[in-house]
Amino acid sequence: MAREDKPYRVYKGGRAKGGVPTLTRQPRPKPPPRTADGRPPERYRGPGPVKRERRFGPGRIAALTVGVLILLLIGWTIAGYLAVRSGVQKANDRLSDSAKAQLVAQDGLMLSNPSTILVLGSDHSRHPTRRGNRLADSIMVIRSDPEHHTLSYLSIPRDLEVDIPGHGHDKINAALPLGGPSLAIRTVRESLGFEVNHVILMDFPAFRDVIDALGGIEVDVRSPAVTKHECPYPSAQKCARWQGWRFGRGRQKMDGKRALIYSRIRKNDLNPAENDLNRTGRQQQVLQATLGKMVGVGTFLKLPFIGDELVSPLATDLSTAQIFQLGWLRFRASTDRTIYCRLGFTGDSDRNAEVLLMFSGKSALQPPSAVTGGAGCLKGTPLS
Repeated sequence: MAREDKPYRVYKGGRAKGGVPTLTRQPRPKPPPRTADGRPPERYRGPGPVKRERRFGPGRIAALTVGVLILLLIGWTIAGYLAVRSGVQKANDRLSDSAKAQLVAQDGLMLSNPSTILVLGSDHSRHPTRRGNRLADSIMVIRSDPEHHTLSYLSIPRDLEVDIPGHGHDKINAALPLGGPSLAIRTVRESLGFEVNHVILMDFPAFRDVIDALGGIEVDVRSPAVTKHECPYPSAQKCARWQGWRFGRGRQKMDGKRALIYSRIRKNDLNPAENDLNRTGRQQQVLQATLGKMVGVGTFLKLPFIGDELVSPLATDLSTAQIFQLGWLRFRASTDRTIYCRLGFTGDSDRNAEVLLMFSGKSALQPPSAVTGGAGCLKGTPLS
């Protein structure tokens, strides 16, 4: 093929003639001007990260406040628990081993299982043949039903005649001075036919101190009452002229002394028809008001300071945890879920058997009447 006909061009390699070309020398940059003190200026490093000022916004303040309150609540609860535990240890030591042996062990937690608590209010007798003995001035049974959030109170007249084991037929309040708390528990268990899981034995003068530690209680007096029980004067002449303790109708605040006197009224000078059954109704009011005040917010705030005083005057087998559980059950039980029952004087009557079924939740509630001798149950209203 002729050279002119080739589709490409042929280049000759090798060095071209002439001198080797060189790069053009760039001028050296001038040094930056120095500052007045002769130091070179700082090199600009760019804008860099933007620093924002940290501020406590509403959300952060609210979260911090809630955290502090939770810590205070936990600390206050622990302090209150320790104060109550100190009193509970004294109360547990005060109850005899023979009394504890008569109790049926609690099946699981009180928060989830029904429990029966016997409350015995004792007082020192002034009777010549029983001077110094502790009579059962008040006998009450509390039954909790956590499944239905109810609490039931059963008042037992102290003159109710029953068979006391080993002592024959007698009034039920005689069991305590005859054989102590152990015999009283056994008598209630065998005469009424239900198990007793726990017991609370309280001396009435000491119970007055409990109410005072709470700052008093509020009681709704259903009917006016006057009694000369516990005359405050030393001479018989002054007591004869004295008008007595007076309780008007309506809600009123009572300190420990007035609450104790109110619960003891057996003979109302304004209503001679009243008897021991009316006294049991007043005792239910005082006990209910005391339990309600114990689980109140105000008591919780004072618990680290008064926890020992609330429990130590008692004698009980209840542990610290069980006392708090009982308080929660009382808090959960609203007014319309609280049942008040009482027995009549006749121990073997059919009506008393019906009341026991009502109290146990096995029968419909029926209010007391003159025909039934005052035995019956009410919901939401203490008996009067």
